[in-house]
Amino acid sequence: MILMTDLESDDAEVMARARQDPAAFSVLFDRHAPELHRYVTRRLGDSLADDIVGETFLVAFRRLGRYDTSHRDARPWLYGIAANLIHKHRRAEVRAYRALARSGVDEVAESYAERVEARVSAGAAHRSLAGALTLLSAEDREVLLMVAWTDFTYEEVGRALGIPVGTVRSRLHRARRKTRAALGGVDPSAVEEKGKARG
Repeated sequence: MILMTDLESDDAEVMARARQDPAAFSVLFDRHAPELHRYVTRRLGDSLADDIVGETFLVAFRRLGRYDTSHRDARPWLYGIAANLIHKHRRAEVRAYRALARSGVDEVAESYAERVEARVSAGAAHRSLAGALTLLSAEDREVLLMVAWTDFTYEEVGRALGIPVGTVRSRLHRARRKTRAALGGVDPSAVEEKGKARG
């Protein structure tokens, strides 16, 4: 039975309660699945997002007893599980970026609720950025996209991916440098902002 206090509790409290009452785990799903679904959809497309998100929460439920409740926010942990599952679909992600680089049509964003944003940001700059993302290693791309598409701190990204903060910083620096070079010296975050400003 889900109590009103579960809805008001932070993630660590919900996790602790779910160890005794598995139904309480649904609070975490309700709280984080929509945002995680958007992230996975942007990475792999709508067709895989439902499966990845469902499997993420299944793995999380199975590992419930191992969750460190000193971490009050479970999002980095959930995104870390999702990142491992996304990693298995690395080829699909690179194919999607290559298709975007060729056509300028973001099939991933078009297939989800971000249609307006996708139309605004589509174009030559968006295609170039997608092409640049295909040149990054999977590890560098993971850090860059997690920083760009979540509101995580470097520490949270490190926790999600199981790497030290220094590694997050070095991968992010390398990803930004390579992306900037592939875009002819343009800062990738400026490309995104420029695309948004046109709307």
